[in-house]
Amino acid sequence: MAAANKTVPTDADVEAHLAAQPEARAADCRALIALMQRASGHPPVMWGRMVGFGHHHYVYDSGREGDIFEIGFASGAGGKGDISLYIGTSAEREALIARLGKHRQGKGCLYIKRLADVDSGVLEQLCAAALREKRA
Repeated sequence: MAAANKTVPTDADVEAHLAAQPEARAADCRALIALMQRASGHPPVMWGRMVGFGHHHYVYDSGREGDIFEIGFASGAGGKGDISLYIGTSAEREALIARLGKHRQGKGCLYIKRLADVDSGVLEQLCAAALREKRA
């Protein structure tokens, strides 16, 4: 029997989560919430310690399946570390990613220190592209 997914939507309060962040980080998170909500058309929901938008059911070739948000982000505990942007990466979006600004790229996410380090217009385009791909 497959293990249940640990990342699930909760009833936790998004604003309470932000209140635990330093002021500058909370402001960045609120701006990300506005951007991702505008792009996705969905309100923010806590998925563990991540803020997610929308809902996506996936099935891997192995048969494993589960549910996750369409796009989202996580802020390091206590505002330390990077903000992880869960918008996926793909070869089709490389040109946009190259124009994003100061970031690091992981297997399926992007990492930024501060929202001011990146072009928010490009970030919104990346979110829209990620949503189109997931919804296709």
